[in-house]
Amino acid sequence: MAETIITDKTEALAAVQNNGTALQDASEELKADREVVMAAVETDGYALQHASDELKADREVVMAAVKSNHHGLECASFELRADKEVVMTAVESDGRALEWADEELKKDREVCLTAVKNYGDALEDVYWELKSDREIVMAACKADYGDSTLMHTSEELQADREVVMAAVLQGGFAIQFASDELKADRELVMAAVQINGHALNYASDELKADWELVMAAVQNNGDALEYASDELKADRELVLVAIGKSTSRLESGKAFQYASEELQADRELIMTAVKNSGDALEHASDELKADKEVVMAAVKAVGTNYYALEYASDELKADREVVMAAVQNRAGALGCASDELKADKDVVMAAVKNNGRALEHASDELKADPEILALIDD
Repeated sequence: MAETIITDKTEALAAVQNNGTALQDASEELKADREVVMAAVETDGYALQHASDELKADREVVMAAVKSNHHGLECASFELRADKEVVMTAVESDGRALEWADEELKKDREVCLTAVKNYGDALEDVYWELKSDREIVMAACKADYGDSTLMHTSEELQADREVVMAAVLQGGFAIQFASDELKADRELVMAAVQINGHALNYASDELKADWELVMAAVQNNGDALEYASDELKADRELVLVAIGKSTSRLESGKAFQYASEELQADRELIMTAVKNSGDALEHASDELKADKEVVMAAVKAVGTNYYALEYASDELKADREVVMAAVQNRAGALGCASDELKADKDVVMAAVKNNGRALEHASDELKADPEILALIDD
């Protein structure tokens, strides 16, 4: 709120026409001025919260507010929240407004159907009996992301294949609210994982062991490998796809951790994984954490989120070439180097040139080195 209260009507009109919530800075007299409040709510319906109680009960003012912002209904008088025309106008604009409608109107089929068509999750605020209305639920599932819409309907409709498919096609995670029988429906689950690979988490155990379905999931989200059967976590082709086609470098590193122990000792796989994300080195076998070529690939990886050097063997943490490559990529990797290399001036200078804050990891002697300090000052 502004330190100075606006008392001039012309000034107030200019302010609320630019930003409706500026009404909060107006005097009480202007908050009760119909022209000023109307201008404010036409800009932002939520500005109605700052209007006088009398204007919160003014039908025309509230109608303007709910057309502008669904929160306008929240600020309206209780009488107008029970006015079907006002509520219909609000939910036609944004289904979320149903939350603030009078309870009787939440039982009104026309109001509810209008609301969920605009915002599927408005189903949460629908009267419980209407949550079993197939037409309303179907409209909700088709409206937008259906991930949570199914949560608010009856068990009967959660077992309705057509309804669930409509929800799944809007958001793969909707499968989590389907009946157990439909979680075992291959076509449904395939549709879900093709939209979001992590939907595999909710599939039946049988489908988590379905090679083709799991392949579809990891092609979408590599770290969906977490939900595959143990047998498929040991499938080399699947794991290779998971770590090579992840949607982010971090995801690639995560995907590798779910591979079987045998595959975590596969040199070709770990090389693919660490080139995508050096962090994958964390999940490699001890033998590969001591493999200089593997570790060099990890510490050089672009977009590494953590310090891959942390997971290397002690011997390689003391390898000057490895550490130099690591600090040139991520200066903070100096903190993972051996004490000897934290006292190596060339290594510390390389780290500090990358990021001056790396100096905190240097030896006490080098923290006071004038040449290194000059790099930070520059």
